[in-house]
Amino acid sequence: MPDGDVMKDAWLSARDGKIDGIGKMTEAPAHFDGEVFDAAGGFLLPGFIDPHTHLGMWEDSLGFEGADGNEETDPSTPQLRAIDGVNPMDRCFTEALDYGVTTVVTGMGSANPVGGQLLVMKTCGDCVDDMVIKAPVAIKFALGENPKYVYNGKNQAPTTRMATAAIIREALFKAKKYMEKQQLAATDEDEDEPDFDMKCEALIPLLKGEIAAHFHAHRADDIFTAIRISDEFGLNLKIVHGTDAACIAKRLAERGIDVFVGPIISDRSKPELRSKSDSTAAELNAAGVRVSITTDHNVVPIQHLLTSAQVAIRAGLPKRDAFRAVTVNPAKALGLEDRVGSIAVGLDADFSVFAEDPFESVAAKPVMVCVNGERVR
Repeated sequence: MPDGDVMKDAWLSARDGKIDGIGKMTEAPAHFDGEVFDAAGGFLLPGFIDPHTHLGMWEDSLGFEGADGNEETDPSTPQLRAIDGVNPMDRCFTEALDYGVTTVVTGMGSANPVGGQLLVMKTCGDCVDDMVIKAPVAIKFALGENPKYVYNGKNQAPTTRMATAAIIREALFKAKKYMEKQQLAATDEDEDEPDFDMKCEALIPLLKGEIAAHFHAHRADDIFTAIRISDEFGLNLKIVHGTDAACIAKRLAERGIDVFVGPIISDRSKPELRSKSDSTAAELNAAGVRVSITTDHNVVPIQHLLTSAQVAIRAGLPKRDAFRAVTVNPAKALGLEDRVGSIAVGLDADFSVFAEDPFESVAAKPVMVCVNGERVR
């Protein structure tokens, strides 16, 4: 139900890929067309959403041949489109469905300060074009250690956090000037169109507010850099990872900035993860930050999104809020609450049935999964 409300002893019907009816069993129609599934005693939940993955970009059981997530030849690559790198035949899409994950954001990694265009897609299908909900949904940016590490080895900028921020600013300034010249040429016949620039073209939807900015940022100072740059250019900011976010939770809550927390089930593999804690989601949530949980697949396999939520519950996140963190919260953060993330008439018929409460049992696994009204598990 919307916002995690609970309805007991209920029925749901779907038609043409959408939920077209829901109500109490005492008010159920006498007859349903099509397949009927009796889930008596079970739990019906909306399909889970992971707002930050690299699903299909680093393919399972492959090395270089299946690694299509980082173009480490140019630190500013906004023209790259995740849709051109995703392989929906990767078996990890099957594993996502096996555990009720029906929608993901996927795309490039964090090698480049300006990474490229992310997409949001369903996890069921064999052609990415048919699975896309929105492409692009955001531009991927990266701050902190990763760009420094990649380009220091090439003896090329950025090797400092200053250079990382400068590269991002330069790309945005160029795109802003390019857009302004386009707009002027459209209204003044004496003005010439600027020479075509694919990088600038890719950033125009971001500058217009049509898509969001997803900033990879762990340390608090990097999060503040993301805020600073976003304020300068009027970007719709989302923080990805937010390892140190709990120590600045009040500021994030005041600004209404979403945080995609995770991966929760991982080690402190580098210095900027030294503050990593299972309780980050709980602390942010308590401060009023809208929290979503991510696996960062393939860092943590996509099938462990629910497990990640369970760990967050153990660390203090209320069960209802953990449910929201993998359903309606990411849907709202992505601007897709009219499509996914809840059980409501008119939304996509993406849902799972569990025999037991999946937020209380580590053994929980769906007994049925539907995507767009079609049973896929």
